[in-house]
Amino acid sequence: MHCISRPLKDLVIYPNQETARQSYVDLASSLSSSSTSSSQVKPRADRKQQEYENLVVTSEDGITKIMLNRPTKKNAINPQMYQEIILALKAAGKDDSVLTVLTGNGDYFSSGNDLTNFIETYPSGIEEKVKNNLVTLRNFVNSFIDFPKPLIAVVNGPAKGIGVTILGLFDVVYASDGATFHTPFSQLGLSPEGCSSYTFPKIMGPAKAVEMLIFGKMLTAREACAQGLVTEVFPDSTFQKEVWARLKAYSDLPANSMRISKQVIRNMEKEKLHAVNAEECSVLQERLLSGECINAVVNFLSRKAKL
Repeated sequence: MHCISRPLKDLVIYPNQETARQSYVDLASSLSSSSTSSSQVKPRADRKQQEYENLVVTSEDGITKIMLNRPTKKNAINPQMYQEIILALKAAGKDDSVLTVLTGNGDYFSSGNDLTNFIETYPSGIEEKVKNNLVTLRNFVNSFIDFPKPLIAVVNGPAKGIGVTILGLFDVVYASDGATFHTPFSQLGLSPEGCSSYTFPKIMGPAKAVEMLIFGKMLTAREACAQGLVTEVFPDSTFQKEVWARLKAYSDLPANSMRISKQVIRNMEKEKLHAVNAEECSVLQERLLSGECINAVVNFLSRKAKL
């Protein structure tokens, strides 16, 4: 999710949930109308790959690369992008590649959920829309849990919200030293997702996980590496060159051996991760309908509209 960086004294507390909802509707409508397809900047894609509106997917040297491609929106993930990532992972799991990489186009890895689109039909049927969005989120996270090949995150810049929480489901996470990791759920009246309520305490210990997931502490790339969330940090100036040279070397390793080894390492955890994902989505559904969340989102969108 995006962060709210305004002081508490500047936040508007709406008198009731209906007032907040209407404010959300007005703001979301004005912001959505200004969004255009020009946010996509499409590098040349392999001609054999399916075309996506919000992704660029290429396959070369045994590596399938899935690039988040909304750079002018800081690669914020909207509902369509969620569906496209699910489809891209499904295809990558079945193609001839050895490794699959997720990265971002532009300065950001991902700024998390696109709040202007997350609840597109807020005025009518909010409960049903939230429920449907959480089904999509659950399927999205399951796609990472079930992915059969080595899955590598190439974190090229700042990551927020869901762009951070899913990293616990990757096999390797490489980061530029310019990357940061931020999960400001409490500021938005929300709760953790992406299985982070389970993976983060396991990776970095409960105390450090609480600092991130509850108190919204932002980590630098080197801090995230020291806590085990990131595998290795590279200088931004040589990041792409060093990481891709390493990935190409990995892609020469025996494909079946790597796939089977991942199964041995990961299969014992799958049932637990699916259960955690289901529980997180259930809790998040309640939070999205709460007054706390609505007030926080309205204030975030108000600030964005003024900018």
